[in-house]
Amino acid sequence: MAKLTVLKYPHPFLKQKADPVAIDAINNELRQTIADMFETMYAEHGGGLAATQVGLNMRLFIMDGSENKDQKIVAINPEIIERKGEIDDEEGCLSFPGVSAKVKRAEWVKMRALNEFGEEYEMECDGYHGRCIQHEIDHLDGITYFDHLSALKRKMIEKKYKKLMQENAES
Repeated sequence: MAKLTVLKYPHPFLKQKADPVAIDAINNELRQTIADMFETMYAEHGGGLAATQVGLNMRLFIMDGSENKDQKIVAINPEIIERKGEIDDEEGCLSFPGVSAKVKRAEWVKMRALNEFGEEYEMECDGYHGRCIQHEIDHLDGITYFDHLSALKRKMIEKKYKKLMQENAES
């Protein structure tokens, strides 16, 4: 396995919409990429990671919201097929290290996707997992959580983020 590089905002690749994964591309090579993504996500202390965040043009994300790192979820060509309610909650992102903001999302979602063996499944989630699904699918559509913020809030968070990045570059 190999740790991948997580792209940081404002990398232009984060704004690109990912291409669907062809069924015949779901193979051992893709499963190795998925393993590398999990290694990267765990090393970065994240709960989810979209392929676009590591520079891969494919509709694929992974997540694991468990403390024991034992509830791995792989979503290839994911789509939200139903959503209910609305909730405003704090969100962070591996591509925006050190900053977070409240983002309004659906309270409950139902997702359809393929697993790492090309088998279709549906998953209903609320809470952390529901939020994570929406966040990662946004990444696959070239949308970051910054795009959900008001102009004023975005400017404040961006200023804080740039300051953190400058401090990290100097140390």
